[in-house]
Amino acid sequence: MTEVGQSSIRSDGVVKTTGRALFGTDVILPGMLHARLLRSPVPAGRIVALDLSKVAEFPGVRGVLTAVDIPDRRSGLVLMDAPLFASQFVRFEGEPIAAVVAETRAVAKQALALAVLEIEEMPSVGNIEDAIAQNAPLVHPDWESFATPPGLEWPRAGNVVAETCSDPEGVDEAFAGAAAIIEDRFEAGRQYQAYMEPRMAVAEFDGQRFTIHVAHQFPYNVRDRVAAAIDVSPSDIRVIGHHIGGGFGAKLDTGLEPYAALLARHSGRPVRLVNDRSEDLLTCQCRENAVIKIRTAVSQSGELLARDVDVLMDSGASATDIPFLTSIPMHVFGSLYRIGPVRIRTRAVYTNTAPTGAFRGVSGTHLYFALERHMDHIANRLNIDRLEYRRSNLQHDGSKLPTGQVLEDAGILSEAFDAVERLAPWTELGQGPNRGVGIAACMWLTNPMPGSATLKLNSDGTLGVLTAATENGSGAIATGVRQIAAEEFGLPADKVVVTMPDTDAAAFDAGSQGSRTTHIVGRAIREAAIEVRAQILDTAANMLEAAPEDLELVNEMVRVFGSPSKQISLAEVAATAQAESGPISGTGSYTTPMPPINPTCASGLLFPAFPTPTYHVHVAEVEIDPTTGVVRVLRYLVAQEVGKAINPEAVRGQIQGGVVQGLGYALWETLQIDAGQYSQRTLEAYGLPLATDTPEVEIVLLEHPDPAGPYGAKGVAEPPIIPVAAAIGNAVEHAIGKSVNAIPITAECVLEALNGS
Repeated sequence: MTEVGQSSIRSDGVVKTTGRALFGTDVILPGMLHARLLRSPVPAGRIVALDLSKVAEFPGVRGVLTAVDIPDRRSGLVLMDAPLFASQFVRFEGEPIAAVVAETRAVAKQALALAVLEIEEMPSVGNIEDAIAQNAPLVHPDWESFATPPGLEWPRAGNVVAETCSDPEGVDEAFAGAAAIIEDRFEAGRQYQAYMEPRMAVAEFDGQRFTIHVAHQFPYNVRDRVAAAIDVSPSDIRVIGHHIGGGFGAKLDTGLEPYAALLARHSGRPVRLVNDRSEDLLTCQCRENAVIKIRTAVSQSGELLARDVDVLMDSGASATDIPFLTSIPMHVFGSLYRIGPVRIRTRAVYTNTAPTGAFRGVSGTHLYFALERHMDHIANRLNIDRLEYRRSNLQHDGSKLPTGQVLEDAGILSEAFDAVERLAPWTELGQGPNRGVGIAACMWLTNPMPGSATLKLNSDGTLGVLTAATENGSGAIATGVRQIAAEEFGLPADKVVVTMPDTDAAAFDAGSQGSRTTHIVGRAIREAAIEVRAQILDTAANMLEAAPEDLELVNEMVRVFGSPSKQISLAEVAATAQAESGPISGTGSYTTPMPPINPTCASGLLFPAFPTPTYHVHVAEVEIDPTTGVVRVLRYLVAQEVGKAINPEAVRGQIQGGVVQGLGYALWETLQIDAGQYSQRTLEAYGLPLATDTPEVEIVLLEHPDPAGPYGAKGVAEPPIIPVAAAIGNAVEHAIGKSVNAIPITAECVLEALNGS
């Protein structure tokens, strides 16, 4: 029986389409109370007065908490810079100041309206370039006091929360001898994850331990982060995962969980805390905005001699995971094309805005936008075809990144370019008035963080998979992981049952992030399968009076090689083992080894390498309405390397979804910041793409099995979003003959470019 490589039906399809799936927001517990947060209405200020007496006295209110009621401590994913409640100062609009818990959500809302809050507004910094200016107000005057994890330090000072810097020899000399120097500046706005299910948490406290129900991508992170925030041991917290109504990175860090836990302990009853949509949009850890300055020295023949890159990323009012992301430019700006020395300086900057964080394709979207738009500009300057210029400078097997990492399989890039050319010849696209074609490539990693899985063969012949990994909607658990487990034991996929995450039952897993689930958990399953298969064969050998090495697992049976009549079902084997020697089970774990790098290549390099890289090429054809500036995408082509497609249809679905999400980022979605506050405050104003805005995505899957991956699988879900804005931007410029160097490329931006303003 072969499951791997087949488009298996999702195990969660029926419960989701019939409405029976239990999402986090569906959790209802006996006696449950409802909470709301009092949030700052301004981006920066000093709390002059806070009177919650009328809130506490309101009928139906069961508790009120502020900073004075909890330990005086800060928490954070990598830097301890975020208080649970603002006490003396507020640092962004939406920062929690107090929490109320009541019999109903409506009562909690009515009670909070009686809060007396007076804030003296203070100078703020809402712009990342203003934040690093001399004498700029400090978002955190006490920044030096913030603790970092043991053994982890990086350059930071004032409003610069993290810095990564590489300054190799030869850059200035290359620029001095260049035939041409091409310079660009690019800007990218924030992107909201816009998931269907807002952030939520349901918590209960039994007097000793907390149980927290979540729709979260990383249950173990919830456990450990809540424990740190409320000053208890991680073993005092159990986290139970439920179906997730979308995450895209926003549900990797904690949000509402610590408040729900504190209120549950305070009130003695279960507590439910759910953001409304406006709260979620205004406070979600969305994709960071950025400014990228890039200049490249080229020779007369077009050789890329050297590059100088300066990146500013907006961390918002706390660090979250942004210090790690300052390493990403090191893996981008020397990734695709052969080039001399590359100087890179990346700074993450505090501003008086909502904290930013992880979003599908972390930072890669705007970094590759800058790189690939810049490559178009170099080709145009040299009067060389944009496609051919890329192909003539592609990395090859054995090329090195600025980190020293060797790309062993970079030749796949050339294959990806060939694949899109076969779909639609380059010279046939973008022809006609107001039409243009753009191309963009990228290299991306498969997240290496550790994972684990436990397998148990049940007496009915089904296989149970216990893991703390989450199904976030991608199908990695609902299809890929089940198929890998089924393949190991000759089972149909519907005989594999994967449990919901539970930190009390399942060993550590780093969660649904970075295209890691199928690769890492699948490999952990294969490791566990070694132990389980040995137990099956030992038990069956006694039952069949044969040697274990003479047995095989086929079609839910254990049989003797060459003797099809001598066989026994897996169910019988499991039942016999359970009665005689104990249940059949095994546990496996896996962490991808990091490729070797040059550790002296940069300061502040927290993410040292791009393990298990994949290679991708996108082509976009657009048509511009010169009257309105509206961009219409006519065709979209993708060649994506996937290692091995465990479930081809699921892989295609991820590519389609990633491209659509990338189109939204490229053309419509924006959270503009004005004086520290978002101008777009509803989904309607935010500008999500509609079905009518999106073309069919034409896809070629490139399979180059990874020897370390389960059946050769690599990461799939993140890369499809990354080159989209670059491909669209290049197509728009080709159509109008004017450069638009900011994301999103709205109709207004196009008209401004056409009118020369």
